[in-house]
Amino acid sequence: MYCGLFWFNSESFSLWAEPSKTEKMYKVDLPVDPSVENAVKMRRSAETARRARIFNTRLRVMGLDLDAINQQVQEKKHHQNMEKQRDKAFDKLREYHGEALLQQDIDGREKRAALHTDLTKYWATHQRVEDTRDADLQCGLKGAFRITIPEDKLGPASMTIFQGEDIGEEQRRREQKKKTDRDLRAQKEDNERRLLGDKHRGLTVSCSPQAAEQTETLKERHWREERENLAEMQHTLTSDMMTECAEAAAREAGGGSLPLVLVDRWRGMTPEQLSGIHREREEQRLERQRQREGKKIQDAACELQLLKLSREAEEEESRAEELRRQKRIQTDRYNMQLAGEQQAYQEYLNKKLYTNKPSKDYFDQFNTSSR
Repeated sequence: MYCGLFWFNSESFSLWAEPSKTEKMYKVDLPVDPSVENAVKMRRSAETARRARIFNTRLRVMGLDLDAINQQVQEKKHHQNMEKQRDKAFDKLREYHGEALLQQDIDGREKRAALHTDLTKYWATHQRVEDTRDADLQCGLKGAFRITIPEDKLGPASMTIFQGEDIGEEQRRREQKKKTDRDLRAQKEDNERRLLGDKHRGLTVSCSPQAAEQTETLKERHWREERENLAEMQHTLTSDMMTECAEAAAREAGGGSLPLVLVDRWRGMTPEQLSGIHREREEQRLERQRQREGKKIQDAACELQLLKLSREAEEEESRAEELRRQKRIQTDRYNMQLAGEQQAYQEYLNKKLYTNKPSKDYFDQFNTSSR
């Protein structure tokens, strides 16, 4: 509430009159219009909101569309809810399929167990071991068919299994399989030969003059081969092939060339040939030794050259390292000089140039009003 100050005079009332000695001052509370106070509050709140809006860099530079942002938030929530519902539906479907597969597996096992039980019952009822032909041997005469004929009157034909029988059953089966394969292969080859014979007979019937001529040619060739074989046998028996003479294995060749060696009569080398081989081998050994010595000399020269080159490279590397060290020293000195100059300049700025720093009141005087 606002208060007004008035000076009261006994004779008259005067507003903002200069008081006299006889005047008295009284405090009077006058009613204030609430609309004026509300208008002032509204202006102050509007000014505060305007200042917050103008001095907010993000709102001033970028701007915000609250309706669009709220719509985006609602759409994002809607999409998230839809994804959650879809995931729940997929989870339920996966559980349903898993239960169905599990139930199917259980039913299959139960069905197989029932089939196995029925099969076992069938075996136990209709295919018993006691009912087989060899029940007296397999079951130890338990539940087997009893033969009423005495054993002393039974002959070898009444025996089922003999002692030592089926010891090599696996081997016998393999041999039977191999024999069957051989028989099949032989039958196949026999059929092929029979077909070829039939074909050949057909060709012979159709070409009888050519067949007669071919037969005469074969007979003549056979007679000539027999004559040559007999001549070779006679030559072998009458020649000096079986002798130990070395000259028998050599045969002179025309044109001044070396004598040929008959391999079927050769009985070893002569002393001259052996001495020639030894002499040539010694020459090869000496030549190989000279080559090894030359290789050693060449390797030593190469090692000396490599040692010289490596020494020169080390010296060059040491000189380059010394140059780099000198350059680093110069760079460090220059950097220290620059650092000193920079530090001196910074001290000059801080102690002499920038001595009158602005206070907080200096910055608070700005942006106090939006007008």
